[in-house]
Amino acid sequence: MPDPSSFPRGPWLAAARRALADAPDAALGYGDPRGAEPLRAALAAYLGRARGVRTDPDRVVVTHGFADLLSLVARALVAGGARRAAVEQYGHAAHRAILAAAGLEVVALPVDDAGADVSVLVDGAPGRERPVDVVLLTPAHQFPTGVPLSPARRGALVAWAARTGATVVEDDYDGELRYDRRAVGALQALAPDHVVYAGTASKALAPGVGLAWGAVPARLLDDVVAQRRALGGSPDAIGQLTLARFLADHEYDRAVRRARARYRARRERLAALVAEHLPGGRLLGLSAGLQAVLELPPGTDEDAVVDRAARSGVELLALGAYAVDPVLPAAGAPTDAAPLPARAPAVVVGYGAPRDHQVEQAFATLLREIGPLSGTSPRRSSRGATGAPRARGRRTAGSS
Repeated sequence: MPDPSSFPRGPWLAAARRALADAPDAALGYGDPRGAEPLRAALAAYLGRARGVRTDPDRVVVTHGFADLLSLVARALVAGGARRAAVEQYGHAAHRAILAAAGLEVVALPVDDAGADVSVLVDGAPGRERPVDVVLLTPAHQFPTGVPLSPARRGALVAWAARTGATVVEDDYDGELRYDRRAVGALQALAPDHVVYAGTASKALAPGVGLAWGAVPARLLDDVVAQRRALGGSPDAIGQLTLARFLADHEYDRAVRRARARYRARRERLAALVAEHLPGGRLLGLSAGLQAVLELPPGTDEDAVVDRAARSGVELLALGAYAVDPVLPAAGAPTDAAPLPARAPAVVVGYGAPRDHQVEQAFATLLREIGPLSGTSPRRSSRGATGAPRARGRRTAGSS
């Protein structure tokens, strides 16, 4: 999650005041189950400009968060006959649980340096596709490994979806937060009739905003809206109108720019400290997002690192905690599911949540606790990054 102290309280309050002053009485009643029209219009414009999403206000659906949107889409697909969903080998267990709760069998796609291996969806040749109805991916910045889906695999995935009629759910949870170059455009732009684009305000602003959005293919829209009507609980109108004004005033763009600068500096500092104090360790994945995979020196026990860090107030998760086993085998291989391949020990380090004054100390504590388990002993930095006194309270340096 992001640093909650960075939330733009003043601009948000100003947007809320203007939104309420301008809102007609009808906007405060029971509204469209897709969401407030001003927000859907603002999102369609923003997503087209910032992420290359091809949609219009009529096909944007606003929800409480990504989990809410995923549940609506999964239930709509099951109602239409879907039975099997593929997810990435590493990801949120909660998302897999949502798909399963909707009635889908969940299988996993292997993940390597080119992202999810979508070739396993085809067994041998076109026309012999494995029976998967929906694929959930994080193509811009795979969570948690941090790798992007390669151009070749992006093309192969949308071609497979078009050929089979399957649906891809694109979780663009931090696609706006790329630090080393211009962000990769949304996968949805390649196949808007087969990809549900999903975004959220939780990374650029804060989870407390409680809003997410989906650009839904026309063929699926009525079914998703039907699920919203059946389950009820649309997001509150005032929050939606506030975000609409926040977008229209370009305050959201400013928040994204500030977030990029803040978290880029944090990642670069973590990378420098790892290079200086942890021989054999390295950060993996793109320079993007609010977390990075820290590959540990060979022979380090990642679970022991997590336990030791927790005792010092730093919360981590081992990379293995995100894994689902088994995974689908590669095309042409035996059809029995395959175990997870061997990999180096690693932990997921979230650098978003600590306050600015806690970041250096959290990184210092992390490296100090890894040292004895990896056979290294972090050296004292001239900037005081190691050997710093422990701060009171818990500092999140784990998943984001």
